[in-house]
Amino acid sequence: MNFINHNIKLLAFAALGSGMFLACAQTKSVTASKPSAEISKSGKVVPTNLKWSERMMLSEMHRFPESWMLDFSKSPKWTYPSAIVLDAAEQLYTKTGKKEYYNYISEFGEKLIKEDGTILTYEIEKYNIDLLNSGNVLLYLYEKEKKEKYLKALQTLRSQIDGQPRTKEGSFWHKKIYPYQVWLDGLYMGMPFYTHYTKDFVKGPEAAKAYDDIIFQFDSVQKNLLDKKTGLLYHAWDESKEQAWANKETGLSPNFWGRAMGWYGMAMVDVLDYLPKDHPGRARLISYIKSYTDAIIKVQDKNSGLWYQVLDKPLANGNYEEATASAMFVYTIIKSVNNGYLPKSYRAYAKKGYDGIIKNLITVDENGVVNLNKCCAVAGLGGKPYRDGSYEYYVNEEIRSNDAKGTGPFILASLEFEK
Repeated sequence: MNFINHNIKLLAFAALGSGMFLACAQTKSVTASKPSAEISKSGKVVPTNLKWSERMMLSEMHRFPESWMLDFSKSPKWTYPSAIVLDAAEQLYTKTGKKEYYNYISEFGEKLIKEDGTILTYEIEKYNIDLLNSGNVLLYLYEKEKKEKYLKALQTLRSQIDGQPRTKEGSFWHKKIYPYQVWLDGLYMGMPFYTHYTKDFVKGPEAAKAYDDIIFQFDSVQKNLLDKKTGLLYHAWDESKEQAWANKETGLSPNFWGRAMGWYGMAMVDVLDYLPKDHPGRARLISYIKSYTDAIIKVQDKNSGLWYQVLDKPLANGNYEEATASAMFVYTIIKSVNNGYLPKSYRAYAKKGYDGIIKNLITVDENGVVNLNKCCAVAGLGGKPYRDGSYEYYVNEEIRSNDAKGTGPFILASLEFEK
């Protein structure tokens, strides 16, 4: 598909280190020329004889020398995308024992959490569920370093859950500024943290109550956002049915956005890491993964193995094979197979998607630095300027390379294949 013909907006140059990074739909990224500590014997910044997980991780560390810079942050900011790459760094450190991965994670906590436990730029009163995701990094660091400041910050984030506004039936609003709205994204942003925190710090009846609440969030999404005909889930649901993007009868947004579904899949498989084996909701969550996977397999491109920005309209004008959703789907499927949530036969779909990413969306610079191209930079609903959830809206959002929402899941998927 010729993306130039589809008037896809390109991001301008974003300054990065001593070099410039071109973020666009198909142009090869030019990374900072600053030499990395990882210069190999071959003279390459990223050695090409490593597995894809390490090659992409080292490329991210080269592009973003400090972990707070991940996802193009210009100054230290408490946000969610960096946590996905740092989750991958945790697993790489466990696998390889290479201290540079641990240091990269540790620097994030040092930079973002003040000595009194205050979280830089975080405002609890906004009740933005996105901001719980980086709590996963602190759970890891507290386990390793036992620093009091991390515990205080974790308790602050956990208190957000207690105050987070909910729909009438009990689903978390996505943000305070989005009343009565449940977005698929929010399940990934909040539930793995909620489950992991409960496992580490809560006992007895309080823990049981929390686990029930977590499973309920998924039950509610299955009830309110699922399209029974396709098995796909809509990006969002407005209980009040007042938003311009919401269907006046159902309250649903109009399209199946790839990454929203990607977030939801990752939420399910990551929550299962911490949900007790004997919890009655566990089997139900696994059944949701099965129906979810059956639905996304039907919209996987038969030739490339990839998934589209708008999942069910592959031939529509301007639609494109999108990297972040593709990486998230691959991760969800292969992890589910590895953990026994899906039959082994499903591995073939994950492998086809993974190979498709490497063949069609990955480029490697002369210095060995790996780029993931065709990442949708951002998409949401409502706000100012107003995002209407139309097909045209999704396919015209910015496209860039090396978005953490794609590189993180790609590393995680790679690690699952390397097991």
